[in-house]
Amino acid sequence: MKDTIFSAPIEKLGDFTFDEAVAEVFPDMIQRSVPGYSNIITAIGMLAQRFVTDNSNIYDLGCSRGAGILSIRRNIQGKQAQIIGVDNSPAMVERCRTHINAYHSDVPVEVLCDDIRQVEIENASMVVLNFTLQFLPRADRLALLKKIHQGLNPNGILVLSEKFTFENETMNELLIDLHHTFKRANGYSELEVSQKRTALENVMLTDSIETHKQRLQEAGFSQIELWFQCFNFGSMIAVK
Repeated sequence: MKDTIFSAPIEKLGDFTFDEAVAEVFPDMIQRSVPGYSNIITAIGMLAQRFVTDNSNIYDLGCSRGAGILSIRRNIQGKQAQIIGVDNSPAMVERCRTHINAYHSDVPVEVLCDDIRQVEIENASMVVLNFTLQFLPRADRLALLKKIHQGLNPNGILVLSEKFTFENETMNELLIDLHHTFKRANGYSELEVSQKRTALENVMLTDSIETHKQRLQEAGFSQIELWFQCFNFGSMIAVK
């Protein structure tokens, strides 16, 4: 279903939420809004194939409608592992469970409607934060990453995808503008771009790549690298 949530003027524009309306159009919204999203989902499956071990857990924290879970599950057939998806949006969780159940697999999946800060991470070979950390208060981010690091087994991997800010103001504005050009090329109007940006400004608080690396180091990760970037969106890997 096509995303038209911000296509008409909204008199009282509230903060962006992952409600029923967003969950319904989310695949279209994210493909047209996040450059490289499908590449990241594909690569998450490739990384799962390499890093997931038998008798371990995989966590997708902020799993939305389950694209990452399905990519992981396709790539770990035959491994004795369990995937645990977590999202705090009931509308997302409902659709995620429907999508997971539509594809038969021997890899068990549990989808929880919960706050990712409250979920225990244990015996993990892989954890995914795919455009999730940016929606947490900054004060809560390090504690979550420390919990993930502690719950990962040796050589376990964290995939962290985020929208970035850049410390060089000229480059930051250029990459923001390129992102908006990308959205317009995908059919979004100036009004849609503007209203969505306003709705997100209080709830999506982005950090620089350097800040993410420093935080991951403080959480205990020693092997950290940016593996993908397109404009001001990208993905990092951190191995325990």
